[in-house]
Amino acid sequence: MLNWKKLYSKLLEMDKIVLSTHENPDGDGLGSACAMLNIISKMNIECKIISSTNFSKQYNFLNNNDQIEVYDHNVHYDWVSSADGAIIFDVGDYRRLREVGDILNEQNIYTVNIDHHPNLNDERFNDHFVDISAAATGEMVYEFIRSNNIDFNLEMAQGIYTAIMTDTGSFRHSNTNQRCHKIAMECIDLGVDVSKIYQDIYENRSISQVNLLSSIIKDLQFELDGELAWFVISQDLMNNSNATKSDVDGFTDFIRTLEGVEVSLMILESEKSNYRINFRSKGRYVINDVAKILGGGGHKFACGARVDGQLNDVISDIVDKTKQSIISQRKN
Repeated sequence: MLNWKKLYSKLLEMDKIVLSTHENPDGDGLGSACAMLNIISKMNIECKIISSTNFSKQYNFLNNNDQIEVYDHNVHYDWVSSADGAIIFDVGDYRRLREVGDILNEQNIYTVNIDHHPNLNDERFNDHFVDISAAATGEMVYEFIRSNNIDFNLEMAQGIYTAIMTDTGSFRHSNTNQRCHKIAMECIDLGVDVSKIYQDIYENRSISQVNLLSSIIKDLQFELDGELAWFVISQDLMNNSNATKSDVDGFTDFIRTLEGVEVSLMILESEKSNYRINFRSKGRYVINDVAKILGGGGHKFACGARVDGQLNDVISDIVDKTKQSIISQRKN
């Protein structure tokens, strides 16, 4: 059992707290941060959510009163530098905090890791609250609320529900369990509009996103009798579709839904000679071993990494490593 009372006592010693999550934040990271912001604000502690990068417009419903701020060096450097502490949600890898993480480390700010990803005890975090059995980091924030007898209100519930719904794939992925549904029921009892949240996140696709997805499907590659499907998104393809980085959210999950596909792989050119890699598995094959080899990590069936190199070399290396992993598991 994690000692959530210890964390609550530690927060009471602080006057200014930073909340953040990984780059290109998702519903779990943002939902958890929004719930915690509501908690800490009621403790009369100055608190801000500062995302290292822009977030997708599909999560605008969480951004009440512009409470989610995107890091700007001129605006936020001094504020973050003077904080007493920071709580980081769902990050998986400290490097995904970008400049926000750099400041916390440089200024030796007490930093807490709340996560459900399997990860090493990175020494840049002063304290770790990690539970790999949790379906979402939002589930852990809920535990923090209940362990400290905090009044669970609608604003917290909206963030918690968003976190759990998105990280369980709308309660259909293998990490979905009885506890997820029980927490969701509490959120609904408090008045969370689950239909609106679903529509905002999953039924609000832009034309540019659809154009990009169409191009990907036309050039989708299959390996190993169709069990592995992979695709590449270049900067040229992004520009031609008038798409943004947030538009690729969910693409790897979508390709995984195709009949016969067990593993989907996305190679996204995020910067010159730098690529974001996403892996998704239906559950027959564990694929985070490949992500770890590439310097990344994540869950057994959902993980990622960042790699540098020339595109053709990156494609050849990653597709080959993924195929080798699948083949070795077939033999077992």
